[in-house]
Amino acid sequence: MLSVVGIFTHRTAADRAIEGLQALGIPPEHLNFLTPGATPEQLAAVPTTEAEQPGIGQAIGGVVGGAMGASGGLLGATVASALIPGIGTVTAIGLAAVGLLGLAGGALAGVAAGGALENSLSQGLPKDELFIYKDALQRGRTVVMALAEDTAQAEAARQALAQAGAESLDAARHTWWLGMRDAEAETYTAQGGDFHQDELVYRRGFEAALSREAAGKPYDDVKGYLRAYHADVYEQEAFRRGYARGREYAER
Repeated sequence: MLSVVGIFTHRTAADRAIEGLQALGIPPEHLNFLTPGATPEQLAAVPTTEAEQPGIGQAIGGVVGGAMGASGGLLGATVASALIPGIGTVTAIGLAAVGLLGLAGGALAGVAAGGALENSLSQGLPKDELFIYKDALQRGRTVVMALAEDTAQAEAARQALAQAGAESLDAARHTWWLGMRDAEAETYTAQGGDFHQDELVYRRGFEAALSREAAGKPYDDVKGYLRAYHADVYEQEAFRRGYARGREYAER
């Protein structure tokens, strides 16, 4: 399966995209939604946890059928919602999207602070892009994820998403970094670095800390992974400093 992701400013455009993807022959079970917010009526239909650990958002989850009422034939899909620290209420439609919320089969699961989206129980989705999904959700965007059978269907899906007005994952990643760049440049320069010269390596280290394999762990704990995927730069000072800042970002 090949994953194709589009990010939408407006929910109605995301609904149209779902219809276009189904017209390509992508079945409902291979289509997933992540969207911010939910109405009080929708949340009232879902059981909640009785206790909440300090600093952790209350987990809300369950199979509530077609509660969100997504268009394009997703009625009846698995739906779950969770209050995620730093983001707010996020509603997932589709099994893979529910997995990204850390909820499986409608059963409540513990949602660690800042970690709900990392506890993916799905397959086929680009898990190292979870921080991009988070940023999109924080900005009120809706994320549409499709699993295509082959390269031809994946390319057709990308075109369908673009025609519906989607921002690509690459574009969303660029937007995310632009929002981070000035603060990172200031910090790096204050520590005596040349950000203009080192930005690309620094950014690789920053994003490496957000990967599923690293998960914000100390550099030395994941050095083998970093060596395998960033062999050309992982020992450079700029990379290590970027990695350290990425860990701080993940913790926040």
